[in-house]
Amino acid sequence: MKVKAKLTFCGGTGVVTGSNFLLEVGSKKILIDCGLEQGTEFASEENHRPFPYDPHKIDLLFVTHAHTDHIGRIPKLVRDGFRGKIYSTPATRDLASVMLPDTLRILDEEGRRFGVMPLYDGKDIDQTFKLWEVIPYYTSQPLAENVSVYFKDSGHILGSVLIEFTINGKKIVFTGDLGNSPTLFLRDTDQITDADYLVMESVYGDRNHESKEERKSKFVEVIKDTVHRKRTLLIPAFSLERTQDMLFEINELVEQGAVKDLNVFIDSPLASHVTEIYKRYTQDFKKSAQAQIKHGDDPFDFPKLKFTIQRQQSEKIDHTARPKIIIAGSGMSAGGRIIKHEKTYLPDPHTTLLFVGYQTVGSIGRRIMDGAKEIHIGGERVPVRAEVKKILGYSSHMDSDHLIEFVSHTASTAKKVFVAIGEPKSVLFLVQRLRDYLDVNAVAPKKGETVELEF
Repeated sequence: MKVKAKLTFCGGTGVVTGSNFLLEVGSKKILIDCGLEQGTEFASEENHRPFPYDPHKIDLLFVTHAHTDHIGRIPKLVRDGFRGKIYSTPATRDLASVMLPDTLRILDEEGRRFGVMPLYDGKDIDQTFKLWEVIPYYTSQPLAENVSVYFKDSGHILGSVLIEFTINGKKIVFTGDLGNSPTLFLRDTDQITDADYLVMESVYGDRNHESKEERKSKFVEVIKDTVHRKRTLLIPAFSLERTQDMLFEINELVEQGAVKDLNVFIDSPLASHVTEIYKRYTQDFKKSAQAQIKHGDDPFDFPKLKFTIQRQQSEKIDHTARPKIIIAGSGMSAGGRIIKHEKTYLPDPHTTLLFVGYQTVGSIGRRIMDGAKEIHIGGERVPVRAEVKKILGYSSHMDSDHLIEFVSHTASTAKKVFVAIGEPKSVLFLVQRLRDYLDVNAVAPKKGETVELEF
């Protein structure tokens, strides 16, 4: 007997952030992700809106990974009445335990600045983790009669998953964010070969990254230039994954003797905590990285690397002689200690500002990357005299050609491919490419749209 299901796109459509999907199968109401919208003018307003469903009636929440745009509204969901179970990999749960308190700190700061009530408080976060359970990779978990779930590795960040729901013998797969494989130390993205329905991301749906060789060559060139000209290299980086990527690359240069006498500051308490969690989950790294660590090379520890956790330590960075590298969050200059450093160093022509990740439309980072000669930070005018460079091959998102390749493995089985989690131009470009190249029924759902599925 065929089973009817409904899929509602509650978030993550028309924008990169705010991932939130509702799958209804029989009496079960299942959420996939519950993230914050970030980086846009109306993000705070959107985040404060009531959920388009009754949180009391949600049975299960599955989390693809621990980035804030996928987990940042979970405590609000709990505050508003959700009392079901939350599932993720063990690493995602541990990462969320440091990401959510940091998100609360940022939300509190924004609330005071703009005079809005916080989305949630510390008690809501505590309650969230009382509901949170874990499922290992590659383990089938029954959810109801003829309904089960299975986690594959998406290769995006530590703990990230592709979520396969099997309903009446057929599958719907939610990709979350797909990794830019091969990465420095994470496993490659698993293939999907038998999906009946696919809900996929499209952050880089309309463009490709530099090759890994070109990316590394550019990074080495920037660092050597920093040393040679005795400059400050300022890198806005997400505390989760991008910072660890940077450390991995710099460690290799130090091990090879390519750079010497270079102070490297990780100026982010969150990045420090996240890095410690990465060290606990090396079993989830790819085999070559595991072998490197087993032979005594800790990629997250090398001479002149300093984790500046206390604010007093952070302030002393300014008094450290060049050359130096400062890696600080947030990755889109939307908050965190990078703001202080940008105020200090952007007016200085002896600074290089290096972007190593996606900058969402409307963010300070995007405006600088697009060539702004002056920005405003906290009401203060800041001239941009620093050299601005970008290496977007470090993105942890799969690019356009590889998204096509990813879908190609299940093109013969997919009844429909829902393209989401991307800016409109990226979504529509990828939709058209999937139709043209693979002859699949690809569509761009709208926020709030509900579709009926048959299993």
